[in-house]
Amino acid sequence: MNPVIEQLNNNLQLLYRQALDADSQLDALQKSGHGKFSALFKQEAGFSFEAKRFKPYILDIAADVEILSKQESLDKNKLESTVIKLQKVHQLLANFKNK
Repeated sequence: MNPVIEQLNNNLQLLYRQALDADSQLDALQKSGHGKFSALFKQEAGFSFEAKRFKPYILDIAADVEILSKQESLDKNKLESTVIKLQKVHQLLANFKNK
């Protein structure tokens, strides 16, 4: 397996677990009347949708990594956009965890 794809998958596994924990916290906040927001990321962040939880963003990145892993040669533009999305989710999860 390509070392780049392997590293992306490792990062995704780590972020997936964190995303599930964060989503549970967001559910609890929303039930208590907090967490009134329309999406975690705006469309300018590189995602083609908006969601109130982390898991859909992780699944979107996983789909990108799957596409990259099936390519004969690595699409540098796709790789760059995937890494940027991964970084944005990672940063937001870190900020969320520290609050």
